[in-house]
Amino acid sequence: MIQEYVIKIELFTFCDFAQENSGKLTVVGTFDNIISRNFPCVHPQLSVVIRVRFDIWEFGTHSFRIETRDLEGDMNMETIKGNIEVKGVGNASAVSHLVFSISNLHFKQPAVLNLTLFIGDKELGSIPLYVKKA
Repeated sequence: MIQEYVIKIELFTFCDFAQENSGKLTVVGTFDNIISRNFPCVHPQLSVVIRVRFDIWEFGTHSFRIETRDLEGDMNMETIKGNIEVKGVGNASAVSHLVFSISNLHFKQPAVLNLTLFIGDKELGSIPLYVKKA
């Protein structure tokens, strides 16, 4: 019998600050809206946080990528790519954290951006970022 992956996203959010330290995840100020009085505008700093749970048969190395697209399907930022090394500590599952900081994010006009997470070639989920005029 072939085991199907059941990788689960437990957290996927934008925030003001995030860090991982010895397996503990600190997330401060989650949001999904950026509001600006004027366009074009620059958002000085944000973090993207993803917590993914893997079952025991999924331990090992997995490739991931995060794509950012607008409502027309156009890429707005460079794709983030890498590998996740999943190691168990005697449990039936384990988590991995992906924490990214993005500085000086430029917006020409109000928009909706979607960040989509792929593990291998499987799309696991996405989150929207709404950029609005005040």
